[in-house]
Amino acid sequence: MGEKQGDGGIAHVVAVNMGYGHERPAHALRCLAVGGEVIIANDYPGIPDADRALWHTTQTWYERISRLSALPLVGQVAFKLFDQIQHIPEFYPRRDLSAPSLEVRELAMIIRSRGFLKHLIDRLAHNPKPLITTYFAVAMAAEEFAYPADIYLLVTDADMNRVWAPVHPKKSRIKYFAPTGRVAERLKLYGIRESQIHLTGYPLPREAIGGLEPIILKADLARRLCNLDPQGVFAEHASHMLEATLDAKTCRRASGRASKISLTFAIGGAGAQREIGITIAKSLASAILDGRIRLNLVAGTRPEVAEYFRVHLMKLGLASALKSGGVRIILADSRAAYFAAFNKLMQETDILWTKPSELAFYTGLGLPVIIAPTVGSQEDFNRRWLTQIGGGIDQLDPRYTHEWLFDWINAGALARAAWLGFIDAPTHGAYRIEDIVLGRPNSIHALPSII
Repeated sequence: MGEKQGDGGIAHVVAVNMGYGHERPAHALRCLAVGGEVIIANDYPGIPDADRALWHTTQTWYERISRLSALPLVGQVAFKLFDQIQHIPEFYPRRDLSAPSLEVRELAMIIRSRGFLKHLIDRLAHNPKPLITTYFAVAMAAEEFAYPADIYLLVTDADMNRVWAPVHPKKSRIKYFAPTGRVAERLKLYGIRESQIHLTGYPLPREAIGGLEPIILKADLARRLCNLDPQGVFAEHASHMLEATLDAKTCRRASGRASKISLTFAIGGAGAQREIGITIAKSLASAILDGRIRLNLVAGTRPEVAEYFRVHLMKLGLASALKSGGVRIILADSRAAYFAAFNKLMQETDILWTKPSELAFYTGLGLPVIIAPTVGSQEDFNRRWLTQIGGGIDQLDPRYTHEWLFDWINAGALARAAWLGFIDAPTHGAYRIEDIVLGRPNSIHALPSII
């Protein structure tokens, strides 16, 4: 299976553009999509006004609440109330969780009584290819309105709320792509038949992998490990394993000092936590100016966040670093351009600092993740998964990044996290998904059921 497979368009790939969490994995599957395009269910040409209004209300509410989460007292109380709706119950003890929640019943009622999403489903039915979606409402609408081809729903976090399964899960024909073993097992508790569940892993960008034999990923990881282990602490313990897996020789460490470290701080789609990025920049200002650190501040598609970064960087005296590239602000004018730029950035990044959104899965590219505070129940579970496999470490006080970050680098701690992420997090989710949709045998090794 080469990188060109799927270019003819074997499926309709459908996402929503609320935050980045549902659209990012869909972008990774765009090579499977008809016309190479991801359909945005809440913003496509010809969308009915009634559907657009429903989507707009939901998106506006979510983004406002997400930004409020950073505010003391009132904001945090408001977010906690909202988070109860998407709360994920503890997995143990195992028990029957198949009874539909109030949110599932309300969603089903809106789909049935208002014809929500029927226009989209009917339009796709004119060319009845398999439907792959990263948003539960689209899959449920496709089932309600008798979409005439297979329906696949890709779960986008390391665990999931009951709203991802329909009112009558045992009768549902929706097929699930599970990014983790925990999701696969959770789906069973929610009443989904085991035959409808495929443990695939999260679909990481193919351009950062390089094929069934991940030659690009391995080359990027070998370079990254040299940067993150200047004293050779991790390499001393893992040299045989590194050489056998990466075909990498011992790094040159004559000076005992790392090359310039590329640190990327990424905010969420709602623009939350931007202030952490500036606190990091303030702490690392000297290291940036003397060339030890390159700081990438990811603003996504939000120009107001990019401007916030620019203004505060100027106040910190980092104008010259902005000009020289010691600090870069990553801003794109479209989501497709942002995802492409971000994926390219990840290949040259040594450390990813972000809240544990869907980006937690990017540790599979051999990226150590410094974990910013969670925003929402699903991120609590993403954080749990990320720390369980060893690919992520909780941030310490960002005001003292200049102290603890270099301690972690000199101790080989971030090199170890990069290696563990590569070893234990799934890398080939996009390839497994393609095999399943095409109905051919899995060409990638089976995943361990890490739950």
